[in-house]
Order: sequence, then structure tokens, then C-alpha cells
Amino acid sequence: MTWGASRGSVRTKTLRTEDTEAERTPIEPDLGHTSEGIVMVDFDLRSANARLRASNPLIQCITNTVVQQFSANVLLAVGASPAMLDHEADAGQFAGIASGVLVNFGTASNHQLLAADAAIDVANAAGKPWVLDPVSVGAVDFRTSRIRRAAADHPTTIRGNASEVAALAGVGLGGRGVDSTDEVDAVLPAAAKLARETGAIVAVSGPTDAVVAHIDGTVHVARITGGHEFMPLVIGTGCSLGAVTVAYLAAARAGLADPDADASAVNATDGSANGGAASARFEAVVAAHAHFAVAGELAADGAKGPGSYSVNFLDALHAVDGDRLAETRISLDTLTSGSGAAGEGVEA
Repeated sequence: MTWGASRGSVRTKTLRTEDTEAERTPIEPDLGHTSEGIVMVDFDLRSANARLRASNPLIQCITNTVVQQFSANVLLAVGASPAMLDHEADAGQFAGIASGVLVNFGTASNHQLLAADAAIDVANAAGKPWVLDPVSVGAVDFRTSRIRRAAADHPTTIRGNASEVAALAGVGLGGRGVDSTDEVDAVLPAAAKLARETGAIVAVSGPTDAVVAHIDGTVHVARITGGHEFMPLVIGTGCSLGAVTVAYLAAARAGLADPDADASAVNATDGSANGGAASARFEAVVAAHAHFAVAGELAADGAKGPGSYSVNFLDALHAVDGDRLAETRISLDTLTSGSGAAGEGVEA
């Protein structure tokens, strides 16, 4: 998750947050950005948060055993309801009840692998959002093969660190478990490649998070700044961000005029997502990362170390509201071919 600078007002190149036009800022030329940004969506983070609190989505977590309790508490803190059902005997049936599903392969057992298959099938059939967290992909063969198989099942979002995203895209070796050995900006072309191939929104966690969406043939990149240096020292911050991403996606789907239309929002010709449902999903993933970015900064107030920070973080997640989210520093750009970073250039 993000950590670094202090919280301030929104700063973007082409983004309007509600009624306030953000300042246009220069973008580093070696990252493959267009010279002129494209305004695709007005991120209304106040409304995204309000939808989450009002809908109280039920999130099924098939996640690693190390973070189950922390993830459940995080979901409760942001206004969602957790359900840690991860056995194949009932995972599929429960996915039909849940608002969305998290699939995290951190400590995957045979039961969890079968449960993931069942839940993914039901979620896809119902058009419900599900998020893939590809923990340690690229590290060992079986895990890598299994995660790539899941990625081919059309996740709504793939959320990982830079090394995991690069490995899943086939342009890197992976990191050390939840630790990343790559930089976020260096793997943006890999994230765009993954988004294009899977139809998923790809979120890359780091000092500044990046959310990559391939919508109507254009690759859009939102960067979210915030968090704190203690975040990587608390087990579960990244994994629970995946759960919160599902929650915001589920709330966004509930807010659509025709939620069932969201089930077919992938363009068969180029892999990009289509229309308003795709923009709503992009906003939801950005909102989830903004929620963590703001809470991560607030939690540092009075924290003496990772232990007290962990407790403060839950309180901060609960305290964050739409007004605070609207102050998140976000930049929005497009990614084009010819990037000199890791992986292929991106054809929009």
C-alpha cells in the first residue's frame, strides 16, 4: 500500500474531482504518457464512499490464513461485512449470496483452491465482482501456474505489488512473498499488458499506488499518493486492501442502473472494458486505494511503532469519510506505446 508524503489537496493532470478542476502538472516523459491527457471520468470519491456505507456489501474472502482476522476487521471498519467462507463444499453457493469475492492465494490449501474455482464460476455467472491477489506469483512453479489459471478467469481486478504484477504479465520473476523488488512505474507497461489481456483493472501497490484500466481502447493510469512507512511492517495491509477493493466494487455495482449489464463489460476484440460500468469500476478501485492512503497517514498520528500503528489504522479506516477521500492526491494520465520501462510498450 502507499506510504510517503503528507496528505493535501487533489493534484492531477486532467482530473476533475467533483466540482473542482485540478491543477495540470508535468508528467515524466520516460513513462510513456501522452502529451495531452484524456479526461475519461470525474472521480466522485464522496459518492463512492457513501455507496459503500449505505450498501454494507457482504464480501466473501477466500484468503490466506495469516490475515483472515485482520481482513475481517478492516472490512467492518470501512462499512462492509466479512464472510471468511473458504471450503469447497459451500464456497460456490455462498458466492451466490455474497456481493463480491476476494481470491488470495497467500496460504492456499487444496480446500481453498477448490473453493476459489467454485466461487469464481458463480461470481462470473452472476456478474459479481471478484478480485485476484496473486501473492508470490513467479516464486514457485505450482503457485505461478495456479494463479495464472485464475487470472484467465476474468477477474474484475488484479491487485498486487510491482513484482507480482510483472511476473503475472510474464515480464518478471516475482518478489519475495508480500515484498516487492520492483518499482511501480517500471511495471506500468506490464500492468497495461495484463489489463489488456485479462480485461481486469490492475492495481499496483507501492510508495505511490497505480491503478491501470484499459477502457474503450485507451490505457488509463491513476496514481494515488498517501499512506505511511509503517504500512509494510503490518501484516495484512496489502491483503486487506484486496478485500476493501471488492467492497468498493460491489458498492459500485449496486449503484448501477442495470447491475446485470456489468457482467458483459469486456470487449471481445481488444480486451478493453466498455462504457459506464467500466468507469464505475475504475472509480471504485481508485476509491479503495484512496481510502487506504488517507487512513495510512491518519494512523501515524500518535503511533510509536508498527504495533500501535496497526490499532490506529483500524480506527482511521473507520474515521475516513467522503470529505477526506475527496482530498486524496490523485493524478490521471494515459499510457502509450514506446515506454522505456519494463515489459512491452502498450498499444492503446
